[in-house]
Amino acid sequence: MRRGLENTVFKPVPSRSETKNDTTTRVAREIIDSQKAEMNAKMARLREERLRREATDEKPPIAAKPRGRMPSKRS
Repeated sequence: MRRGLENTVFKPVPSRSETKNDTTTRVAREIIDSQKAEMNAKMARLREERLRREATDEKPPIAAKPRGRMPSKRS
């Protein structure tokens, strides 16, 4: 019987503002987590597409630019 009293009598009850803050925090975290999941899915899809494109496309070698004379700096 003593156990039953400890669990009910001394259980902390959050105030009304704490309850609202907890609800706001929970909802905000759910939104952030869903956005993060969407972003990770999009990044994975784009990464796979880029790797597939890079594997099939051949890039021509980049020609070195001719280096000319540097203009003199006048002060």
